[in-house]
Amino acid sequence: MQNDNIVKRVCKELGITQKELAERMGVNDGTVRKWSSSGEIPNWAKNFMDLLLEYEKVKDKAEKAKQIALLLEELKA
Repeated sequence: MQNDNIVKRVCKELGITQKELAERMGVNDGTVRKWSSSGEIPNWAKNFMDLLLEYEKVKDKAEKAKQIALLLEELKA
């Protein structure tokens, strides 16, 4: 994982723009653009973006588990 690409990677994986990432992080979109171009990202921001990615993965797995549970209930009927 390259830190200078984390902004672009997060936006790509989440399917969001840098402006949307800034909104989720509660920072100015110019700040996110600066991080993206300079690669100088504070540790708290890197951690936040890593957590955003992890949250989306967990949310996706939970949704799939819910769908499986619904299918199992349907099969019982």
